[in-house]
Amino acid sequence: MTLAKMHCAVITRPTNIDIRNVLMELAQWYSILLKAEFILAALTFLSLFFISAPYGRFERKGWGITLPAKYAWMIMEAPAMLIPLYFFLAFADQQQIVLIIFLAIWQFHYVHRTLIYPFQKSGGDKPFPVALIVMAILFNGMNGVIISYSIFIQNTYPIDWLIRWPFGLGLFVFLLGYWINKQSDSILKNLRTPSETAYKIPQGGFFRWVSNPHYLGEIIEWCGWAILTWSVAGWAFVAYTVANLGPRAWSHHKWYKATFEDYPSARKALIPLLW
Repeated sequence: MTLAKMHCAVITRPTNIDIRNVLMELAQWYSILLKAEFILAALTFLSLFFISAPYGRFERKGWGITLPAKYAWMIMEAPAMLIPLYFFLAFADQQQIVLIIFLAIWQFHYVHRTLIYPFQKSGGDKPFPVALIVMAILFNGMNGVIISYSIFIQNTYPIDWLIRWPFGLGLFVFLLGYWINKQSDSILKNLRTPSETAYKIPQGGFFRWVSNPHYLGEIIEWCGWAILTWSVAGWAFVAYTVANLGPRAWSHHKWYKATFEDYPSARKALIPLLW
């Protein structure tokens, strides 16, 4: 092969047939992973009522190698930040303002969660099991593919989507959940000084009504995402979020009541006035 032919071979772009094959394979994987996420949500919901994930106040030995929690959060949340960005750049029509806004909303959450939150939260130097990091990477990778395929390849959003009710309502719900989540994180972060290690009863904000408003806020946030994108993939994410955070909220609530005799009796675990 001549140098000119070699050069042409190097710079040859994928053909339409190549792209179609990739998209067909992605469609098959999307269908499999979407079903898997709903099944995983059910299994997670049931199992976490019997086994508390071993980090934070439920930290315990027997889970192998650990990393400081702040680095663990960065590593395990990174796929959720990077995969949608890749799909947008590789497959999306980058001139579509709706898709740009969807990506911006998603990254609004995950850039903060990956690069800022780990260094703001209390207990950043506590040990976090590598086994949980691996499981979180696998889930965030799977969910990132599901969300990205749904938004950037499968669904079609005309420009007037931005003035339709699902987008307006969904964006409001998303921002409400984000605000509740961040307000609650701030209360928890400022609950103790850096030199203090004893747990205290959180007060203020939505802690007036529930023991875990940070979890409530995240669930509300992803409900907003599911509405504003009007996607099954979004509701699959909501299902898993509830399955993961619901049992942990219940465990936290029971721990608070068992630890503090003066814990507010009217405060619920996750849903104000109900549960």
